[in-house]
Parts: sequence; structure tokens; C-alpha cells
Amino acid sequence: MPYCKITENDFEKYKLKPGDKLLIYLKQERDKDEIKEPRIVAVYEAVSEVFRDSSRIFKTPKGMGNETFPLRIRLKPIKIFDKPVEFKPLIPELKFITNKQKWSGHLMGKAMRDIPEDDYRLIVSSAK
Repeated sequence: MPYCKITENDFEKYKLKPGDKLLIYLKQERDKDEIKEPRIVAVYEAVSEVFRDSSRIFKTPKGMGNETFPLRIRLKPIKIFDKPVEFKPLIPELKFITNKQKWSGHLMGKAMRDIPEDDYRLIVSSAK
């Protein structure tokens, strides 16, 4: 079963609980000469309460020392998109992005972000 790693700060701020839906967003990245644009690749549902487990199952990002991300929540896949949903074309319609010119600031440095139900429905309905 997949897990979501949660920082202490995210736990306090978002209070994830069973039944919550999580959209999986991948930021823009370069793979050799190809640029992969930001995209949403799946919807998962939280199926457990947050729990503590310090066993190392996640790769620690550079600059985070020996972090094991001990706060976790179990997830089940709801929909893994056959074709990722491109994020940039949705920006003009997404309500949670208030600065359409500097939209990345709404996501940068955040492991999680609450979004309005309308934005969730727009993203999911854009999946093919």
C-alpha cells in the first residue's frame, strides 16, 4: 500500500484524515534534453489516520540531512491518469492560484496545498 510522507508542519496545517483526496503534482523537470512540464498524474485517497513510523522507506531530498519523514498516512489509488494532466493550461481557471503571472509561488516549497472543490473537479475532469 502506498504511503504519503508528512512533515510536522503539514500535519498541523492540513489535518489529513481518511477519505481526503490527494492530487499528485509533479513539478517541471529536465530529463537530458527533454523538459517535462508540470503535471498532475493521479488521485489518491487517504485510508488511515496519520501515524508515526521512523523506518526509512523514502529517499531523503538533498539538504534534509537524515530525515525519515516519520509522520505517514496510508493511501489507495483512485485514478492514475493514462495521460498526465498538464498543469499550465489550467492556471487561468484555478481559483487557488490568485497570481496567474507568478503561479509557481502557490506551489513552491509546499508538500501539500488545500484547493477548492471546484479546482479539484476541474483537474479531475481534465484527465483523459
